[in-house]
Amino acid sequence: MRDDPPGRPPAVAVAHADAVTAEASDSPFEPIVAASAVRGILAAVRGRRAPIVLIDGPSGAGKSTLADAVLDRWPGPAPSLVRLDDAYRGWNGLARAGSDLARTLVPPLRRGGVGRWTRWDWAADAPGALERRRPGRALIIEGCGAFAAGALAPNAVHVWVAAPDALRKRRALERDGGRYDPFWAIWERQWRRYVHRAVPERRASIHVRRTDDGRLEPASAQSAPSAAARA
Repeated sequence: MRDDPPGRPPAVAVAHADAVTAEASDSPFEPIVAASAVRGILAAVRGRRAPIVLIDGPSGAGKSTLADAVLDRWPGPAPSLVRLDDAYRGWNGLARAGSDLARTLVPPLRRGGVGRWTRWDWAADAPGALERRRPGRALIIEGCGAFAAGALAPNAVHVWVAAPDALRKRRALERDGGRYDPFWAIWERQWRRYVHRAVPERRASIHVRRTDDGRLEPASAQSAPSAAARA
């Protein structure tokens, strides 16, 4: 695990150096991804040219782990992966990250141009490098607010990852060794505002749930916990 500076978002503080397979995880804080959950997403993009996959859901649900598993099993050239944790402009940046990428990343790519987004330097608490994505390649955007980032891509595959509130909070706080504790309430308020305003779960075509025994597995829209109801 790499040494991250304090104040990074929860998913950023988890190492991504090792590929996460669809049936295994090296970290006790990371869920095991059922192969069927990955197959459902890959089936949804089959036959599409340069598909866009949006993976959204609350903090601690397992979005980053699911994105890693999809990337690991992707057939052919690997998609470009954008983690919103790298784009949030600090701890109050949830809404702006979605609106920024919805303007500068997704629309240019859909027109055949170069998409751009600005990386946030968490150590300096300032804007960092300008990132570019060339067209013609599959794109995965994962993080809280991913559906907002892809709002102008109606044909994108929308994946909603849900988990019980107590489980995801425990996972998010434990995995970062106390670094996330002071910011949990700040982030949750933004998340609940986003859910109340946009009701993103309704846009999902694929639902994945985190079970009590630590698995990410497919869930129907009817059986998946409702984020709107919890907000």
